[in-house]
Amino acid sequence: MRHLLTLTWKRKSRNLMVSLEILLAFAIVFAIAAAGLRYGQLYRAPLGYDGADTWSVAVLAADGRDEAIPADFYDTVRRALLELPQVRGVAFATHPPYQMSTWTSTFRASTGTPEIESNALDASDDLAAVLGVKLVAGRWFTRADEGDSALPAVLNRRMAEALFGAQPALGRRFVSTEYHTVRTFRVVGVIEDFRNHGPLMTPARFVITRFAPAASKARVRTILVKVAPGTPRAFEAALGRRLQSVRGDWSYQIDTLAAMRATVLKEQLLPLVVGGVIASFMLAMVAFGLFGVLWQRTARRIPEIGLRRALGASAAHIYRQIVAEQLLLSSFAVLAGLALLVQLPLTGALGEALNWTVFGAAAALSMAVIYLLSLLCALYPAWHASRLDPRAALHYE
Repeated sequence: MRHLLTLTWKRKSRNLMVSLEILLAFAIVFAIAAAGLRYGQLYRAPLGYDGADTWSVAVLAADGRDEAIPADFYDTVRRALLELPQVRGVAFATHPPYQMSTWTSTFRASTGTPEIESNALDASDDLAAVLGVKLVAGRWFTRADEGDSALPAVLNRRMAEALFGAQPALGRRFVSTEYHTVRTFRVVGVIEDFRNHGPLMTPARFVITRFAPAASKARVRTILVKVAPGTPRAFEAALGRRLQSVRGDWSYQIDTLAAMRATVLKEQLLPLVVGGVIASFMLAMVAFGLFGVLWQRTARRIPEIGLRRALGASAAHIYRQIVAEQLLLSSFAVLAGLALLVQLPLTGALGEALNWTVFGAAAALSMAVIYLLSLLCALYPAWHASRLDPRAALHYE
């Protein structure tokens, strides 16, 4: 090892460009590996709802104003759809899962406390049953909450901890001062999470408030319909006709949550796929360049190799020396890359996107790829050097 370190140090100017090339390859592989591992980590995390056998209907009213939708429209639609034998439940929300819509608002535990930004959603009493939302504490809001001075709300655990810390959230009150209007809410339930953008959404704070059309001027434009398992896509025609019978002057965009989930996954995975393809081409270029450099360096060292063979070194010794030198050079580049990249989780620059679990796995995977790449590039030059005749090598000019 001391001999290899000496050789590497003596050729430091020649090795610098090779090390930088390997360092660049390591950074590229790390970025793709970290993104892929983070996606896998998010995909395995719970969504907070099921959404199986659920259809989404977007109401496209001719007049875009909220006042265009009367308060009794929702009850009429619910009754009309529940008459269909395939329908098991109907709920309403500001936007459906798997749609890249975000509505944020600011809340505070009480007057004078810091404001906390959170994703928000207005939903009807039946949303939990239709989507299969799983509560970890408390209950979902119901008609019994109507008329309460404090609006009922369901928080995810992340938002409950941001507002109230380690104290129990159930029954606690908090306020919103958006649009210069103070609204008071009361926590009736807590859910683990609600990642409405799909399996690859980063967990965020979430507040779900009760939608009561009779008590508010706000209107939601999404109908969520729970249907019987195995309902075919042809049911869309019957669903559309029933909606047209309620309001024939409006149009309705109907889709299944399963199809919406597949679409949003493709959109979210596209950057990773494109990045992976680009990284593969760049790694191939690095491999060809590294192979050429190793071949050229081996050709320049023919007298040195011939002298070693003349002094008694076997072909296996020469082979191992060339391979070990390349792996040692790769180690220097990898260590330099790790020293730079470890600053990201230490400083929290990328937040939860690069946590220690993802960093450790991505670093290990990147190191394995770089060492394998270096080994493959060094095998043939090392084999060719080990086959040199000592007499021919000593007479080489």
